[in-house]
Parts: sequence; C-alpha cells; structure tokens
Amino acid sequence: MRRAITSILISLVMTPAGTHAQEKPRPPILDTHVHFFDPLRPTAPPRPKDGKPLPRPVMPVDLKKLAAPHGVVGVLIVEASPILEDNQWWLDLAAEDPFIVGVIGRFDPASEDFEKNLRHFAKNPLYRGIRISHNELKVGLKGNLADRLKVMIDLNLALDVNGGPDMPADVAILASILPKLRIVINHAANLRIDGKTPPVKWREGMEAAAKQPNVLCKVSALVEQTGQKQAPRDVKYYRSVLDTLWELFGEDRLIFGSNWPVSNGGAPYETVVEIVQDYFSAKGEKAAAKFFQGNSQSAYAWRPRGAKEIKKSPGMR
Repeated sequence: MRRAITSILISLVMTPAGTHAQEKPRPPILDTHVHFFDPLRPTAPPRPKDGKPLPRPVMPVDLKKLAAPHGVVGVLIVEASPILEDNQWWLDLAAEDPFIVGVIGRFDPASEDFEKNLRHFAKNPLYRGIRISHNELKVGLKGNLADRLKVMIDLNLALDVNGGPDMPADVAILASILPKLRIVINHAANLRIDGKTPPVKWREGMEAAAKQPNVLCKVSALVEQTGQKQAPRDVKYYRSVLDTLWELFGEDRLIFGSNWPVSNGGAPYETVVEIVQDYFSAKGEKAAAKFFQGNSQSAYAWRPRGAKEIKKSPGMR
C-alpha cells in the first residue's frame, strides 16, 4: 500500500509539463546515467579518451535543452572521476538544480577511509550510491569487499558496477553474498551491439545475475556500443539484446539511462530516447512507466525535488 501511494505521489510530482488531457501521455522520464564536466575546475579529470580536456563545460542547462522536449523530468549524475573531492562538486551542483535528483559517487572501495568517506557523503540525501569497476569487483571478491559494502545497506545506498560482458557473472556472486544490497549493472555490461543474437557467454552471465532479485540492469550506452558514428535508429537493430534483457530481468528490474554526453558519439539524445521508447511502449503503459521512472526509484531511492531546496552538505575536510 505504501509503495502504491509513493508511486502516485512520484507521478504527480514528476510529470512533464504541457501534457494535454486528450492526448495519450508518455511516461515521464528519469535519466539515470548522465555526466557533467567543467574542465575549468582545478581537479577536472581529462576528457575524453584521448586525454584532452573538454573545450567547454558540459552542464545541466545544456542537457535540459535537449531532454525536456522528450519528457525528461530529472537525472542522476554518475561519477566517473577517481578524484575524491569531485564527489562533493557533484553534490554542490545538484543542490543548485532540482533537475538533478541524485548523485552516484565514485571513490576507491579498497581505500582505508572507504567507510568514513561513504558516511560523510551519505549525510546528503542526494547521495544515492557509488559506482565501482569490474576490476575492483573481481579483486574485492578475493578480499573483503563484501564486508566493506555492508555499510551501504545500512545507508540505503545502491551500487553501480561498470565493466565488460564478463562482468555480470561476478555481479551475481556479490549479489548472492549481499542479498540486501541493490546492485545495478551499467550499460547492459557494455555488450558490442551488431544487430545479431548476443554471445552465449554474455547471456549466461546476465542470466546468473538476473537470478539474484537484488540485481537490476541499466539499459544505456546502446548507440555507443554499435561502434558506429551514426548508430541505427531502428529499434529492430537492438531488439535481440533488448529481448534478452526483458526475458531475464522483466518489467521490474530494467532502468533507462542515456550516458549523455558520451552517447553523442553514437547518436543525438533524441535517438537514444526514441529507440527505447519504441521498444518499451510496446510492452504497455505500466511497463514503460516502470522502465522510465519507477524502477529507478526502487533502485536508488531518490526523492522528487520540489520548491524546497536541499542544502549543500559540508565541504571536504
């Protein structure tokens, strides 16, 4: 009952403006995977892969212009920088803009100050979890990573994991050890998409992960994984991958993410949204609403942002 009431409240708060009663509205979208950069900051990490800094800042105002016309009502920042202090910069950025409903941070899970840092940032309700790499997961499974991550359960935080097609099998192991930790596979495990049936090894790993009810999968980076500068727009090109994810995770554990602005390397934001809109709208209004917003709230426990601002948390000391 409480969950149903929460869903109703979220839909009321997070509904795109300008929807007419006579139209069949599309579900409002919460984009769970975006990056913002300001290369003018002293700690700004090099972007992109060639090591050169971005020529100009890429900020929320830039994304809003692209995303709002497509029903995007909020975003989650996912931190890729290894610099500890950048976690605070993202939180400060979020505090200034209610379009950002949360931050997924990033720092070394093996560091001596892991729990201290995690508790520090988690004091801010906008801090919704951290992201680790597959390599950190693999190494950690041989050590005490699972014990270290138990504090995330107490703090009601989610764990994003980013890696290649062999990563889901290790996610399955961690999920079985910590069944109360919400774990989100990023970018459908970065599978190369070529319009063909996905490789058996990827499917087997995803199947193992999906058997753990605390594992969700972020449907993101689809266009980048085609390896094409102009990725196909037709949903048929991605259908074999999407069908597999739907079969394994169902309507309750798939989440939308754009990976903007990295996604620009494969297609404009409009194409990124429309591909998955075509697929999930065909599954029905309920399934589409879960994919574009409801499941992300279950995964990250983000709160709708209203007129009342969330104050900035204290800076790093």
